[in-house]
Amino acid sequence: MNHIVLFEPEIPQNTGNIMRTCVATGTKLHLIKPLGFVLDDAHLRRSGVNYIDKLDFEVYENFSDFKAKNPGVYYYFTRYGKKPHSSFDYQNLKGENLYFIFGKESTGIPKEILQNDLDHCMRIPMTANVRALNVSNSVAIVIYEVLRQQNYEGLLFTEPHKGADYLEQ
Repeated sequence: MNHIVLFEPEIPQNTGNIMRTCVATGTKLHLIKPLGFVLDDAHLRRSGVNYIDKLDFEVYENFSDFKAKNPGVYYYFTRYGKKPHSSFDYQNLKGENLYFIFGKESTGIPKEILQNDLDHCMRIPMTANVRALNVSNSVAIVIYEVLRQQNYEGLLFTEPHKGADYLEQ
């Protein structure tokens, strides 16, 4: 199973966008405290999350709490990574849980965490004109690459609300 992990997210609108992406892709979301916002229904709705009832998510007190409860393969996204996200094989042939970890908007993932698993530190390639992409955009780029490699397992190829033949009608 695929998992998105947000390490100490600070901006509720980014987390709201990521929540919607997780619902759309059938991906579980993990939030590691402290959070830069209140995680209640009213605040989430203001952030554009109108699918919260369909979201599979968990909140953790800290990174140690998260690691203790979630065995699997961890991938860390950092501007200091030396491998592109598309260079890894995510076909998940062993049935392992895959965790894609994104850092907080202001400072990313702490160096102490990254140094423990340099082989799984990666970056999304970009020009030198920007320091980093928006975290919600980064999550979408990464999870769709993962799902592409997994043949979009569990996702629909036709529109379920107006019907597969909507354009032909």
